[in-house]
Amino acid sequence: MSTVTTLTTKSLSALVAIQARLSSLPPAARLVIVLSLLHTTFALLSSTVESYRHLRARGIHGTISEALNRASQWLLRLYFKMPLESSKQVRQRIKTEMGAAKLDIERRLVGDSKYIGLPDEGKPLEWILAEFDRMDAHAHGNKEVEGEGKELTAWQQGKVSGAVYHGHPSLSNVISTAYSRYCLSNPLHPDLFPAVRKMEAEIVHKSHEELYNHPTGAGTMTSGGTESIVMAVKTYRDWARKTKGITHPEMVLPASAHAAFDKAAAYFGIKVHEIPVDPVSRQVDMKKVRKAINPNTILLVGSAPNFPDGNMDPISELSKLALKYKIGLHVDCCLGSFIMPYLEKAGLSGGLNGKYKLEPFDFRVPGVTSISCDTHKYGFAPKGTSVIMYRSAELRKHQYFVMTGWSGGLYASPSLSGSRPGALIAGTWAAMMNVGDKGYLDSCTRIVGCARNIAETIRTSFPELYILGSPPASVIAFGSKHPMVNVLEVGDMMSKKGWHLNALSNPPAVHIACTMLTPQASDEFISDLKECVKEAKSRERKPGEKEGTMVALYGLGQSSAVGPSMVGELAEAFLDALYKV
Repeated sequence: MSTVTTLTTKSLSALVAIQARLSSLPPAARLVIVLSLLHTTFALLSSTVESYRHLRARGIHGTISEALNRASQWLLRLYFKMPLESSKQVRQRIKTEMGAAKLDIERRLVGDSKYIGLPDEGKPLEWILAEFDRMDAHAHGNKEVEGEGKELTAWQQGKVSGAVYHGHPSLSNVISTAYSRYCLSNPLHPDLFPAVRKMEAEIVHKSHEELYNHPTGAGTMTSGGTESIVMAVKTYRDWARKTKGITHPEMVLPASAHAAFDKAAAYFGIKVHEIPVDPVSRQVDMKKVRKAINPNTILLVGSAPNFPDGNMDPISELSKLALKYKIGLHVDCCLGSFIMPYLEKAGLSGGLNGKYKLEPFDFRVPGVTSISCDTHKYGFAPKGTSVIMYRSAELRKHQYFVMTGWSGGLYASPSLSGSRPGALIAGTWAAMMNVGDKGYLDSCTRIVGCARNIAETIRTSFPELYILGSPPASVIAFGSKHPMVNVLEVGDMMSKKGWHLNALSNPPAVHIACTMLTPQASDEFISDLKECVKEAKSRERKPGEKEGTMVALYGLGQSSAVGPSMVGELAEAFLDALYKV
């Protein structure tokens, strides 16, 4: 008791001394101290709350894994900086390998002929067209491409995943004719180019009709899926700030969501809670989504379908959460484009053999507040066009930027760009009018039929492989379930046979996005895939043999803690090379 009494007495004495010292200070100094204490207390409370929300969203296991991953990367960076002989050797080896990889990237991308400056005299059209032919030939191994008697490109042969979604000369002619007519137009000046304004409004209107949001919906065109997503995220940030007073916004998205959401979060200072997907269904874990929602959450994200493996998230379940917590729900239908809205009309929404079933995803789902849809994919429009749609015009207003006090006058723009190419709008409108409702229906039937045929063939005839999830539309991804078959190595072998496929990670897999050109090559795809799987299963790697691109890049990214940073450095080198002459 005496010890307790002594401690209490000392504590009281200390408090009295502090109070006496504070009393001796001038009022302004006391106010500063009190405010500093309040600020420190608030910061500690905010940090505690944020840490709790972070832990709740990721769980104990996820938080520990995240911390260990960061710690291992920090330790590796520290190791590389240490003046140890082993560290120097590793650094030198990495430097040598990275240098070789960067040179290889430049060799593949940068040609020999360079036009750094302008010619003294302008060149005629014939010279320009000849240069186009020469540059195209260089890009295809100095082989003549297109035209009668000339070799077809990979995309013309149907051996490319996505990229070119239609490619028929008749549609290309329609688009180029429209583009030529409106090549000088700019929707920033609707008084000068009223036809372009009308066409853009009709494109947005048609897109809303396909996704069941007419007449209350509102939207704009953008330069592509990334801008559509970035604009949606910006809209929800501004909406939440104005209506809820949220200044530290957060959003919840599946691990399979497009990287454009992370890009938008990086641009706008939004915290991302990335939720893992089920390894079998490839759908986001709804229990973890629910745990990740907190008072700062502004947006939930679902894909229809996602880019990596072509599967859908449970949009109806996400909708229930969005309505319950009064937050936004964005459906990324950029890749789904004009395929997803036509599955039901084509009689394909019920799936096949109990798989590939279409779940509700459009504005008929009550909690869906926005959808992005790329017209330049399965809308067959020219590259550089997409549509972002909102359930209401009131929500769309948060996407706009308006400046009334500028010395140059009133400035207002609907999206990121000020000036925009009206020719792309005209080309999109022309493509939609030329293809028509029946054309989109037929293309959906053909493309999805091809994708499901490939998926079913892999399921039934390739015991070494498996299909990821149950993709309802045009994208299928396959991984390996055989210990001797590296699926990324299979992807590299397919590349040598002229195929341009997409490598995936987490898990390692390869995907193909079927287009109007794929059906003509689907039998060849299956045949080549059989040969590559057989070779991968039986081959032995020779000492010093160079790995293929997929294995080298995506294998490196998962093989060690330093892998992601090295892959990131190579990605930066790739971007640098794009601008070298």
